[in-house]
Amino acid sequence: MSTLDEIVSRQRAAFLRDGPPTLSQRKADLLKLKTAILARQSQIEQAVREDFGHRSPNETAMLELLPLIQGINYQRRHLGRWMRPETRHVPLHFQPGRAWVAYQPLGVIGIMSPWNYPMSLSLMPLATAIAAGNRAMIKPSEFTPASSALLAELVGATFRPDQAAVVTGDAAVGQQFSALPFDHLVFTGSTAVGRAVMRAASDNLVPVTLELGGKSPAIVEPGSSIAHAAASIAQGKLLNAGQTCIAPDYVMVHADSVPAFVDEYDRAVRALYPEGPLADDYSSIINERHHARLQALLDDARAKGAQVREVGVHASQAGGRAHHLCPTVVTGVSASMRIMDEEIFGPALPVLAYRDLDEAIAYVNAHPRPLALYYFGSDAASRRKVLALTTSGNVTVNNTLMHFAQESLPFGGVGPSGMGAYHGVEGFRSLSHAKGVFEQGKWNLSALLRPPFGARARLLIKLMLR
Repeated sequence: MSTLDEIVSRQRAAFLRDGPPTLSQRKADLLKLKTAILARQSQIEQAVREDFGHRSPNETAMLELLPLIQGINYQRRHLGRWMRPETRHVPLHFQPGRAWVAYQPLGVIGIMSPWNYPMSLSLMPLATAIAAGNRAMIKPSEFTPASSALLAELVGATFRPDQAAVVTGDAAVGQQFSALPFDHLVFTGSTAVGRAVMRAASDNLVPVTLELGGKSPAIVEPGSSIAHAAASIAQGKLLNAGQTCIAPDYVMVHADSVPAFVDEYDRAVRALYPEGPLADDYSSIINERHHARLQALLDDARAKGAQVREVGVHASQAGGRAHHLCPTVVTGVSASMRIMDEEIFGPALPVLAYRDLDEAIAYVNAHPRPLALYYFGSDAASRRKVLALTTSGNVTVNNTLMHFAQESLPFGGVGPSGMGAYHGVEGFRSLSHAKGVFEQGKWNLSALLRPPFGARARLLIKLMLR
């Protein structure tokens, strides 16, 4: 703990000594980070593959490096505008005067990143911290040691320790890290761990951004293209073998269309992975513990009457590949099943039947607010209804995952799926202090409101109270 405290103290001392970095300094640091990432692309792909047992370099390039580099590019393009003070309105009785909001760096940012996308979910918050003018410390997951070691090398070779640092270790180190006196703490992970992180941060009154998860639904409108919905949901569900915080957790389909959806989903999985779980682009589950948890969810569903069907090209043994799990569809589910209570975070897809859209909306609203919601349909009135009556972190219409790729949109949860946001200008503002400033002119009507109060003061107050 003393070592962690020393790093925070050195970074804070450097921040106070050097003051807020200029626009050119921030853009240069973002470019250094981008260059360091691209120079290590093959190393990153190999490290992630090693941690997972198997993950395609194509997935790592598409799901980690592409949004990361595009996000950094977006920050560099727009940072000058974000940093400019914003002029605010001044009431007549305070004029002449000026009011504005200046966005200041907070100081030292703590970043706790998860195992499912170990590089991008560490380095995108770091880029955001740099864009906002801060120093940063990163604690990556202990479940991805190869990626964490490469992350430490990348950051250490690119920045001074008093600007950015990586600390590694087990859950005990993570607990110590979350209790440090940061100026802001960004955590990405499970809801259960997020609660513990928030409790630890509260002792130092550290504000937090929590990127959690939950059971993100996909709703397929009656009469919409089942084939299109199934193909989009299959891709969003099975990228990284479902180990994505915004993956569709379950799908709601009109009761008359459930058999057709299951058939189309099976067809879509076959198209995505013609070799089944042997396909190079199909990832392994991260470790034996998570694999056992997923298998237990499916066993519990079977025991309680659900139908569990492997979809796509069947391959019960994937050539000895560690921790593989075949894509499955689960029908006939009920609220008593663990698979409908826990976030799945794997390639199993429960399919729920509904009779009308109000029933589907009611089901979503009866459960904790999700990190993402997906809606498939062409009826504008139905789409507006779902968007207006449900609350989720973000929404993609007629596709899955794609809201995450829009650099201009904030990314974050609501309620149990998280708080705060990053990406875009919202990320910059989350890690900045919005300082309101008012500069008074030499004379204004508010001078009449000083004691002793007379008739002019009473008249001015009367006018102001309208």
